Amino acid sequence: MSTARNAILNRLRQAEIKPLPVNNPDYPVWDNTDRSAMLTRLTELLQQNHAEVLRLNRAELITTLKTRIEQMGLKRIATGTGGDFHAELTEALADCAEQRLFDQSLEQWKDELFNRVDAGITGCHGAIAATGSLVLWPGPAEPRTLSLVPPCHIAILKASTLYPNLPAMMADQHWAGAMPTNLLLVSGPSKTADIQQTLAYGAHGPSQLLVLILEDA
Repeated sequence: MSTARNAILNRLRQAEIKPLPVNNPDYPVWDNTDRSAMLTRLTELLQQNHAEVLRLNRAELITTLKTRIEQMGLKRIATGTGGDFHAELTEALADCAEQRLFDQSLEQWKDELFNRVDAGITGCHGAIAATGSLVLWPGPAEPRTLSLVPPCHIAILKASTLYPNLPAMMADQHWAGAMPTNLLLVSGPSKTADIQQTLAYGAHGPSQLLVLILEDA
């Protein structure tokens, strides 16, 4: 099987096929790069999709987390084992909630994660203003289940990682040379609708999304 696969890949490499031309889309692309305009659009679109958005400075992160966690009544919160905000999360949760580190395989604590964890906290790889979407790039330090399983997802975003649209992010970060193996685009809490178009939140993921945007980071 390996020999056949290698033979196919070698033929593809030797073919010297050029990429097909990409036509401009038939719809207007939102490409305003003004930071204030991007933040305003991202915030408005997230709020339209029933997310709560708070804009703050990084120095306010620990206090803001404590306040909102207490107000929301969250008792047991899952976090990753690393990431840009790991130390701040540990300090914030020390006095107001039980921190559960995702430091074991999913099989070992699946029942607890699915049934007894109130919220998961993650950082964000960036965000897309055009669609009001958070970009999550999961990995061992912050597995994707942190944002997909608990009933509440708290996402922390650096404003400096905001892009006008997804192609702009892909080009600027050179994804063509190193595509992510897993990527999540989050635009609001999980929602679904029945045949009568009645919306229900939380059927397939978090019913609450709290986004903390750090404007000076």
